[in-house]
Amino acid sequence: MGVATGTHGGRGMITSVRSWHGVLVLDEPGEGSVRIDGELVRLREFTVEDAEALYGIIGDPRVAALLSFDAHTREGVRDLLDGVVERSARRPRPDYTLAITSRADGALVGFGLLIPTGTGAAKLGYAVAYRHRGKGYTTDAIRALLDLGFGPLRLHRVSASLGPDNTSSIALLERFGFVREGVLREHVYTGGAWRDSVLLSLLDHEWNAA
Repeated sequence: MGVATGTHGGRGMITSVRSWHGVLVLDEPGEGSVRIDGELVRLREFTVEDAEALYGIIGDPRVAALLSFDAHTREGVRDLLDGVVERSARRPRPDYTLAITSRADGALVGFGLLIPTGTGAAKLGYAVAYRHRGKGYTTDAIRALLDLGFGPLRLHRVSASLGPDNTSSIALLERFGFVREGVLREHVYTGGAWRDSVLLSLLDHEWNAA
């Protein structure tokens, strides 16, 4: 893996990384900071033009039922996207919320994110449009996000919290080496009720050994 670095809040800022599954680019603000090519998907920065396609994902109750929030309205998606775009231009960057697109046709098929939760730690999140489930997009996107986290971002720990009913996603993370740590009781409020979450985590040396 070749890495070029500059300054970034007192730490090295990765400007170009070649990894085994694609190319990651982190540039200066306003230059499309992140792109990761997987086998099936490309992760890139969101733009305000993605609003309608994103609404088709997080505005769909079938998708939101497995997430930590209720389905968004179109207005809510626009507000959310404005915040995502604004944060992506900050340095140091507060989070990585990225569009998952199909490498075949460039269509937006989902989102993925890494949100810092402490020193060397971040929370993983992701979702793929209902009609695109079962195509391998989620697996490919998770692999790319973990490579970003444990590679250029130098994370020690990545965690994820999922609803107990989301058994397929829990099983997928376990195939990546995630370990169940326990249950977060009444962790999120969705669908008019409090819901538990299963907490899983993966450490850097576990990912490197995978």
